[in-house]
Amino acid sequence: MAVDIKTVERIATLSKLEFNDEEKKEITGDMNRMLDFVEQLSTVDTEGVKPLIYMLEEEAELRKDEVVESITQSEALKNSPDKDSDFIKVPKVISQ
Repeated sequence: MAVDIKTVERIATLSKLEFNDEEKKEITGDMNRMLDFVEQLSTVDTEGVKPLIYMLEEEAELRKDEVVESITQSEALKNSPDKDSDFIKVPKVISQ
């Protein structure tokens, strides 16, 4: 699969980016080089190779999951700049 200018324009639209014509040509070349590099992976013989799950042979020693109360609700509300009875009020960040 080759990347062309239309594909770069579509990706730019979806990611809300703007590029001039020179940048589009450069990005097209870069993306095609990346795809060529990834395509080389299909030529590697992986027959009989186990998937790598852990970087080390040792298993990680996990700590016990213990619930520890570090701050009470009233302490948290006391430090809040804006609150409503039992909740901290924050500005709206999503418009839809």
